[in-house]
Amino acid sequence: MEKILSELKAMRLPGMAETWQHLMESHKTSSMSLADGMRMLIQGENDMRQSNRTSRLIKNARFRYIVALGDIAIDSSRGIEQSMLNEVSTCDYIKQGYPVIIIGPTGTGKSWLASALGHHACLCGYKVRYYNVMKLFEELTMARIESRLPRFFERLSQYDLLILDDFAIKKLSAEQVLDLMEIIEDRHSKKSTIFASQVPVANWYETLETNTTAADAILDRIIHTATRFQLGGDSLRKKH
Repeated sequence: MEKILSELKAMRLPGMAETWQHLMESHKTSSMSLADGMRMLIQGENDMRQSNRTSRLIKNARFRYIVALGDIAIDSSRGIEQSMLNEVSTCDYIKQGYPVIIIGPTGTGKSWLASALGHHACLCGYKVRYYNVMKLFEELTMARIESRLPRFFERLSQYDLLILDDFAIKKLSAEQVLDLMEIIEDRHSKKSTIFASQVPVANWYETLETNTTAADAILDRIIHTATRFQLGGDSLRKKH
């Protein structure tokens, strides 16, 4: 029995090894049929691999907050409707490559909600990456200096869900607008992007107007098919 356990570990089958150890400790190895035992061992390995993959997805996403979708409080007065959460929980917006827009004043939970949507996407097996948008532009600048910009754009295009937090809070340079256009164009109708911003959508053009042609194209690709959350109420950051 112990030799089987050692061999499973040596073969790098930790899920099977853990399941076998549990069967040994509960004295079920002799009373269980071969078919039932194999089913349990395979299920144990699959469960562990899925758990490890989910953990890697969450770690690599680099969320601002680790929060589950179930932790989001339903409050229609704050713009959080159960029907909308039900809609995004299916991840159909990711499958269809549709954007999500989360708007609201400072402290109303935009980053919290965006992180929860991203976390849920990881649980569903999607590859996610969270960025503060200005940090993203810093990385784009370094990639350009180091002559690896095409590879960086290619990597961004591979994420099933890209979260851009604090979007449109600062006017972008003409070069930054073109970089954003490249990102949006690569993802349009193929991959989903979440835009979280304290700036109303109607004012987004002002942050992009250093290149009006690209600004029109960017907003056209974002606005018309997006699911929107309009958050409100008092700041959740206020001390009581």
